Amino acid sequence: MGQRIHFVVDPQGWCCMGLIILVWLYNTVFIPKAILFPHYEEGNISVVAVLCYYFCSLFCIGSLLRASVADPGKLPENPKIPLTEREYWELCNKCNMMRPKRSHHCSRCGHCVRRMDHHCPWINNCVGEDNHWLFLQLCFYTQILSSYTLILDFCHYYYFLPLKKENW
Repeated sequence: MGQRIHFVVDPQGWCCMGLIILVWLYNTVFIPKAILFPHYEEGNISVVAVLCYYFCSLFCIGSLLRASVADPGKLPENPKIPLTEREYWELCNKCNMMRPKRSHHCSRCGHCVRRMDHHCPWINNCVGEDNHWLFLQLCFYTQILSSYTLILDFCHYYYFLPLKKENW
């Protein structure tokens, strides 16, 4: 796996990433202020629940940033094709470069990507051979954070006692 940083200049992708970061900031500031800290002060939840929320939040934004800047498996300009593998390569009709058979050309990024799955506007990057596991990691941490937030909201409204002081 290559560790090159990869940026895509795509206004739609930057808008999607900006929206995700704003939602993440809102949840990182609002949920703890409205639910976690008041219930922690009243003894309904422990410090472990607060720390777990922040760890899930950090893992989520960290995996988003890693998936968005990781090289998806962009093919080099002049790939060196071994003689034994030439039959498994084909010519891309969009960029006129030789590429392996399971590679695809991304019209957003303007290059061919090895084992390309799709171009994801939410990470503003292609999901390919080299960053597929980062994309799955992002999906996993997002699911964990969303589930944890949903459980906290459910507990706040149906399980915990009403807060004694008002929280504006």
